[in-house]
Amino acid sequence: MRNDRCSHCNAGRGGPVPDLANERVDHRFKGLPPDAEGLTVGELAAQRRSLFTGGFTTPVLALSAESVEHNLRLLEVYAERHGLAFAPHGKTSMAPRLFDRQLEHGAWGITAAMPHQARVYRVHGVSRIFLANELVDAVALRWLAAELDADPDFRFVCYVDSVRGVELMDEALRADGAARPVDVVVELAAGATGRTGVRTEAECAAVADAVAAVPTLRLVGVAGYEGTMPDADADRVREWLHRLVGLAADFDKAGRFDPAIGEIVVSAGGSEWFDAVADVFEEIPELSLPVLKLLRSGAYVSHDDGQYRARTPFNRIPEEGALQPAFRLWSQVVSRPTPEQAFTNAGKRDAAHDLHLPEAQVVRDARTGEVRAAEGVTVTGLSDQHAWLRTAPGADVEVGDWVGMGLSHPCTSFDKWQLIPLVEADGTVVDYIRTYF
Repeated sequence: MRNDRCSHCNAGRGGPVPDLANERVDHRFKGLPPDAEGLTVGELAAQRRSLFTGGFTTPVLALSAESVEHNLRLLEVYAERHGLAFAPHGKTSMAPRLFDRQLEHGAWGITAAMPHQARVYRVHGVSRIFLANELVDAVALRWLAAELDADPDFRFVCYVDSVRGVELMDEALRADGAARPVDVVVELAAGATGRTGVRTEAECAAVADAVAAVPTLRLVGVAGYEGTMPDADADRVREWLHRLVGLAADFDKAGRFDPAIGEIVVSAGGSEWFDAVADVFEEIPELSLPVLKLLRSGAYVSHDDGQYRARTPFNRIPEEGALQPAFRLWSQVVSRPTPEQAFTNAGKRDAAHDLHLPEAQVVRDARTGEVRAAEGVTVTGLSDQHAWLRTAPGADVEVGDWVGMGLSHPCTSFDKWQLIPLVEADGTVVDYIRTYF
């Protein structure tokens, strides 16, 4: 990802980075081979075991190495083509190994939602963090002030969406004697009944005035999130994005941005409307400073077989490419009580289920090792530790078979697994993805 913001591109990490490869494999990590107990993650990865014959137990979640690489490259190229900087939302995976890959593929930094996430990022060396939330917790602000004061290369930006929030931030930062001001962007709500954010431009100006009145904060731009807009459609999203761009222009015209900030941040974009973000941000007029057009989509890294398969912008712009679902949850048939019913040993503890049920995709025959399409097999429900399968007449499923399922909603798939095998198409495990939820 290279364009006129290239001075940012190689500065996404800093500080001591824990050696994840030296973490010991043990009982904490479900699905991993029991005989790997005591090996380091690096040692286990070097063995390049088969997911199917290498001692893994079911259920086990796998990520496709090829699909992850494809998705990383696709968004890198897309952002570069459209002149966007990119701070993918790290809450999706909370996986520093994937953060590294995203930064290697040109990401400006990593987006967070909560202070805990930012702490994880910092421990693992991320040096640019965009916190897509208003930060008013005094303890978290104390930690942030210490991080900023200790590391002049650490860049942090967060939302402000209220005068009261500005007051609380200022009080906490003053009490801690913060030496560096915290960079903030005014959050414009995506609609009158949206989630967070300031509802009107006049209120945005009042929040900006409050920021200007305190020495502990520095206004650097505007931002928001269109993904929770009620009844969102292309016209409504673009209308809101034009308001966001107009707000930045109005702030600039009113002299609200100190030239010392170097650039004006304009940020939006989840995983459902980044095509609209690209289109509208391309129309940002020339301002008094360069504009950092910051996209924050996060679900792309794994994509999925439900929510984002249906809603990805690439469905509207197929000429730009297509993301590939990278998750596959493997579980084993443990009961076949009737010709119409079967049960596997993966349930709510293992599979995302907040938006859609898992999708049975393939069956690996326990007798032959052959992998075939899961024809006539449908997941109809989940218990805590079981998937309920409906099997149509002729569906070839028996006790002991492995069923590979696609998942919907990356955020609630990653968070159920602490160490996830990264698997090549032939089943070879080449790495492990550690998560920190």
